[in-house]
Amino acid sequence: MKVLKFGGTSVANQQNIKQVLQIVKQASQEEKIFVVVSAFGKTTNKLLAIAQESLEDATKIETLVSELKEHHYRVIESLISEKNQLEVKQHVDTLFSELIAIYQGVSLLKELSPNTLAKVSSFGEQLSSYIIANAAKESLNAAHKNSRELIITNSNYLNAQVLFEETNSNIVRFSKENTSEVVVLGGFIASNKDGEITTLGRGGSDYSAAIYAAALKADELQIWTDVSGMFTANPRVVKQAFAISEISYEEAMELSHFGAKVLYPPTIQPVLEREIPIRIKNTFEPENPGTLIKKVSENKKTVRGISHIENISLLTLEGSGMVGVPGVSKRMFETLALHHINVVLITQASSEHSICIGVFDEDADTAKALLDETFQLEIHQHKVNQVLVEKGLAIIALVGDHMKNHQGLSGQMFSALGKNNVNIRAIAQGASERNISAVIESVDAKKALNTLHEQFFEEKIKQLNLFVTGVGNVGEKFLEQVNQQKEFLKENLKLNLRVIGVSNSRKMVFDEEGLNLDNWKQLLAEGESSTIESFFEKTKSFNLRNSVFVDNTANANVSEVYEHYLRNNVAVVTCNKIACASNLENYKKLKRISRKYNAPFLFETNVGAGLPIIDTLKNLIASGDRVHKIQAVLSGTLNFVFNNFNDSVTFHNVVADAQAQGYTEPDPKIDLSGIDVARKILILARESGYELELSDIVNNSFLSEESLNTTDNEAFYKSLKVYENNFQQLYKDANDKNCRLKYVAEFENGKANVGLQHIPSDHPFYNLEGSDNIVLFFTDRYPVNPLQIKGAGAGAEVTASGIFADVIRVGNE
Repeated sequence: MKVLKFGGTSVANQQNIKQVLQIVKQASQEEKIFVVVSAFGKTTNKLLAIAQESLEDATKIETLVSELKEHHYRVIESLISEKNQLEVKQHVDTLFSELIAIYQGVSLLKELSPNTLAKVSSFGEQLSSYIIANAAKESLNAAHKNSRELIITNSNYLNAQVLFEETNSNIVRFSKENTSEVVVLGGFIASNKDGEITTLGRGGSDYSAAIYAAALKADELQIWTDVSGMFTANPRVVKQAFAISEISYEEAMELSHFGAKVLYPPTIQPVLEREIPIRIKNTFEPENPGTLIKKVSENKKTVRGISHIENISLLTLEGSGMVGVPGVSKRMFETLALHHINVVLITQASSEHSICIGVFDEDADTAKALLDETFQLEIHQHKVNQVLVEKGLAIIALVGDHMKNHQGLSGQMFSALGKNNVNIRAIAQGASERNISAVIESVDAKKALNTLHEQFFEEKIKQLNLFVTGVGNVGEKFLEQVNQQKEFLKENLKLNLRVIGVSNSRKMVFDEEGLNLDNWKQLLAEGESSTIESFFEKTKSFNLRNSVFVDNTANANVSEVYEHYLRNNVAVVTCNKIACASNLENYKKLKRISRKYNAPFLFETNVGAGLPIIDTLKNLIASGDRVHKIQAVLSGTLNFVFNNFNDSVTFHNVVADAQAQGYTEPDPKIDLSGIDVARKILILARESGYELELSDIVNNSFLSEESLNTTDNEAFYKSLKVYENNFQQLYKDANDKNCRLKYVAEFENGKANVGLQHIPSDHPFYNLEGSDNIVLFFTDRYPVNPLQIKGAGAGAEVTASGIFADVIRVGNE
């Protein structure tokens, strides 16, 4: 024999009930079954709402009840043949007449007692079980039985305790006398010894089904709902969550206690004693095997699920007067128990200086007032402090029978959360080690669940969530590269890159599941208005794990918000040199914040575009080497310009060509003025451990004051034409000495300068072609023959590849 229970969503309407009847028909072909049903979806809530309305306004009773009645009539007319409808409707009419009479009594007496509430709330199951039983009779040998006649309880009307001896006897006797293949019963409802209606409280329908299964020694209890079993995490929060095929009773109870809605923990108790398996099934996917819950699970996986409860408050009682004093805990928990306040979590320091408990937010203020009263004398004597309340929290829990056999799980859990800046307020772990619980901020719950699911359940693939601002030449190439390489990265580096947000100076667009990079331009064009601040706020609001802000601009205002991203545990990857070349204190502050909030701050492309210059320098310093001198050609733009400039071409045209090919900044004066190179040598000096300001860099500019003072590109280019003779003279002077012009950055003995130099033919810089960069590091280990890094140092594609490399570095940390 099997017992099948169908919840409110499974019987919400006539379409769903047809599916239920099909499942029942299939199951009854093999053996006798008991079917326990909840009220039609939302009916119980409506019944109780009308009861409250009856206290205020009796004129609405019949209208509100008629709406409920019409819904039940629609189900009858859809599922029951016309010849049988009259009898069923007459019985339903009788029940609704009784219900109206109760509501009118409530209105007259202006009283809504627990006894009355139990009666009112019982009508949902009385109606649904009767209608579904008659619908089943259309094609099956089915019967209806009112659970009130079988399940006997005490007189706690709204949360009744079952009297199992009488109840089991009633159920067994009824089963023997009844010959029907299918018996349909209402869940949730019962009666006391005087025949008065009682209800079984929260999860009552599941509990009813377990009571029947235990009494009948069923082969299996099936709980049919709207999900395909118990999941590794809430699938509405963790998209990668999957159904658990098999799980133990204890694991199921732990997960249910911590928020897994498909099963209510007390449900398990009656079947637990008889070791009857429970199977969680999906009404709308009946072929799915769901989750089997039994005494011992064959699956030996360490962590079986991750669950959570929200709307939690922490109450802390602490003080030196508690140390070594027996009975403090007893008084605390006794006070809460007497007032029916449920304690969800307990933790106590070994010093006995404090006790911390978790309760639901709705009970927090009452609990504080009660405990302050209980310990009033100790508070007055300053032996303990007033109870401290922290609201807006959540509990997350790792659950698994075999966790006790594996070391380091707590470390993995807390390390994963710490890396994503999830602050843990309290920790609890039972001696059985079946559950490790942590209290965190509610706003971090989604991020924490996804982080832990990735850590313990997914094939070690790390998900990076990118927020990209600036989609010009570099940004566009970067998005192309991400789109092109995302499958390769997932397969080979175990990195899953998702671009969640993109913005330019006017628009921004977001998709929490990841933007489609095949048509991101169209999506952005149709996006919402954007500002630097609104893009940050939106990024912050997502609160996703492993978030990375990618700045592809040269905008000073964008660089000013790096601190906000880092403080919110969002990594920053940038080709924008302004932040790292800003005042020294700001540079050092960004580094400090990056370390404090465990948010990487990477800027490899600040110097040398895609060349590994900064990364190499960091490795030198980290390994104990010291930099004494740096010589470098750091401007791909200037190298391109002076490699292509001669006495047969104008300087103006060469610069224009460089800009057309994407080598210059949108404002070419930034490159030609030397400020860009000055920033780069400053960054290298700072990364070498020297404290310099930008003003300390001597800039020997080759441009005229007029060119430097222009305010737009048109005026700048016009000035280049005016001073063409000057540029030709620069070329001639170098050529006469058999030298080439190179814009060189130098750092030595704590001082730095940038400017044009005549490079002789025997110098490493002489044959530097195109837009290449070169850096020479003279260090303790490389005192005579410097460490040399050389390669393409400008262009959208190589810069984008450098940014991409930094993103991958974030993923590998």
